[in-house]
Amino acid sequence: MVAENQDGQEKTEQPTAKRLEDAKKKGQIARSRELNTMAITLIGVVALVVMSGQLGNGLKEIMTNGFSLERGELFHDNSIFIHLRDAVQQTFLSLVPFFLLMIIVAVGSSVALGGLSISSEALTPKLDKLSPLKGLKRIFSAKGLMELFKAMAKFSLIGGVTLLLLWSTLEDYLLLHEMDLPQAVDHLGGLIGWSVILITSTLILVAAIDVPFQLWEHKRQLKMTRQEVRDEMKETDGRPEVKGRIRQLQREMAQRRMMQEVPKADVIVTNPSHYAVALHYDPDNMIAPKLVAKGADLLAFNIRKIAQEAQVPVVESPVLARAIYFHTELNETIPAGLYLAVAKLLAYVFQLKVYRTDGGDIPEEPEDLPVPEEYRHD
Repeated sequence: MVAENQDGQEKTEQPTAKRLEDAKKKGQIARSRELNTMAITLIGVVALVVMSGQLGNGLKEIMTNGFSLERGELFHDNSIFIHLRDAVQQTFLSLVPFFLLMIIVAVGSSVALGGLSISSEALTPKLDKLSPLKGLKRIFSAKGLMELFKAMAKFSLIGGVTLLLLWSTLEDYLLLHEMDLPQAVDHLGGLIGWSVILITSTLILVAAIDVPFQLWEHKRQLKMTRQEVRDEMKETDGRPEVKGRIRQLQREMAQRRMMQEVPKADVIVTNPSHYAVALHYDPDNMIAPKLVAKGADLLAFNIRKIAQEAQVPVVESPVLARAIYFHTELNETIPAGLYLAVAKLLAYVFQLKVYRTDGGDIPEEPEDLPVPEEYRHD
């Protein structure tokens, strides 16, 4: 059966990671009471059987001390309370390891399936849980029927295994009357202990069925409609128009930062009008010239304008400008195949700077800069 929401839309989509995380914060996590019951019962019984000798010796010692009174203690008013205190203390100390083991198993089996979750919302009292009508709905719901089926299955399984075990060990019980009392008590304890372990082991089968069902049921309850998935994506990632505006602002900020680098460039290479790239080279700190700004059309016009205002040399070389524009990312060095062409260009720029400061012959602007065929974009 496909779940539906309040609008009647089918919940066909698997829950998203955000939906699962929100449910966990509300305390809605997969839990298996059968896993918890099986772990506590089985490990508790095994622990009692393993520790039976130690517990029996401790109980024997407590009873011996309780019934062994010195003559002087019989006339002492507080002797009975002292013996009682010692008996309680010894009993507590002998049972502490068992209690600690049970606490660890109870906590571990509870969080083994859905993980640890402490939710204040789940602890908040809800009046609707006290409604008899909603209580009846829960009892006669699909989950309530499943719980009834599990209870009947457990009763049948455990009852059947118990009868089968009693039938197979009947002769062992009948032979007890032929043994001495101490031997019969030890043999009876062993029979009962291992019988209980075998009977409680049947709960493993119940837990093995219940755990996958609880995981499936948890995912089914958290399923979403397609509209809910779309709404969540909008809330998480932002609406398309907002995302578009953010990207636009990011581009504008990046362009402003790029334009601030244009006055620091050594040369601007243009197409002359469609493309413009700005190069900077520091021989002491760079292995090759770096692209500090690039743009096409209006952005190229703005680069040329800022460069002219900052008196940065602007050189027209359409082939080289396109090669650098298409093969070099911003703030990266130029490809090795363009080293020779850019070297000739920078040599001209440095000569131009010398001419502007010291005078002399006007350097000739380089022509036919060598650009390999694989870098050309004609």
